[in-house]
Amino acid sequence: MQKILVTGGTVFVSQYVASYFAAKGDEVYVLNRNRRAQPSNTILIEADRHHLGNKLKTYRFDAVLDITAYTGEDVVSLLSSLGGFTEYLLISSSAVYPPGLTQPFHEDQPVGPNPYWGAYGLQKIAAEQALLTSVPTAYILRPPYLYGPMNNLYREAFAFECADLGRKFYLPGQGDMKLQFFYIGDLCRLIDAVLTKKPAVHILNAGNSQPISVRQWVELCYQAAGKRAEFVETAYPVNQRDFFSFYDYEYQLDVSRQAALLDKVTPMEAGLAESYRWYRGHKDEVNRKGYIEYIDQHFT
Repeated sequence: MQKILVTGGTVFVSQYVASYFAAKGDEVYVLNRNRRAQPSNTILIEADRHHLGNKLKTYRFDAVLDITAYTGEDVVSLLSSLGGFTEYLLISSSAVYPPGLTQPFHEDQPVGPNPYWGAYGLQKIAAEQALLTSVPTAYILRPPYLYGPMNNLYREAFAFECADLGRKFYLPGQGDMKLQFFYIGDLCRLIDAVLTKKPAVHILNAGNSQPISVRQWVELCYQAAGKRAEFVETAYPVNQRDFFSFYDYEYQLDVSRQAALLDKVTPMEAGLAESYRWYRGHKDEVNRKGYIEYIDQHFT
């Protein structure tokens, strides 16, 4: 049994991670402001990560899983407040890679500004750098789009809603843009493998080995909802984010380092089926956006 600190614990990634390790029998502490329901079988440390005082000084953790750090300041404030830990793992993002690099992006390539991600990518770079400056042996994971149960972002939930309503799906262009995903359960398994196997490399991309097209992704979302997708292709120029969940930006990560730790990942059919089952009972937890209303106003 490990003693694990999870930052956050109440929304999507941090919530799922905390629940995953608690279900394994680990002693899981969650650090948040106690404004939402807490994951089962976890121990709450109620605090803002920027105003911790001495709340963590008496603890020693086998692992700190920093899910909610978005800036260098986030990392520094937590590190300065910790009493002690053995491993520190940060969930970063594929947004740290600038678009001009050769793809698929590899962990040894330089990080830099990406106009599609803007400040978010730059802040994640700063978080990584702050961590490695203080803890050179820390682990950093860089996932692409995450999906699965507890996802409060309006991504697969948008396609599920369209499917449930029996709507045709309006594709950006012909729907041939490629997207790379990673199932939240596989992210947890990868974290577990890193903590257990302690690989020599400390920065790892995470994701399915192959991207899929937008059209294929929508078809799988409709299939999870028990429906068959019908499409309408939109003509450019259109601001894609006005009516679709993802930026008009295609990229791919090299996940060979991950493959050395995980022999397989969850097929998207199975992952989206789990995501749809969760969605059906938790629609009110999704941060819905007005894509359908925009489509009805501008395309129909």
